[in-house]
Amino acid sequence: MTNDPETTKTVMSAQAFAGLGDGEIAYVKPIMSEDVNELYPGAPPMQPGMRLFALHAADGTPILLTDTREAAIANAWSQELEMVSVH
Repeated sequence: MTNDPETTKTVMSAQAFAGLGDGEIAYVKPIMSEDVNELYPGAPPMQPGMRLFALHAADGTPILLTDTREAAIANAWSQELEMVSVH
């Protein structure tokens, strides 16, 4: 075993990783209306087949549900959240 700095990896704990970007970073995720109740259990019934957009905090917590990507991004901007691309 070697302590070569080029091969040594730092491992983050699950708790540290979950807090990464907490309160500062968000992402938009497309979602179908059939899947809304998984993220928003109290949401009213929706017509199936609708494409919606969910704004999520960095830890995956849903913040907002809207019918356009632009509205989700505008909401993130109004809350001073940094948007990131998640693939």
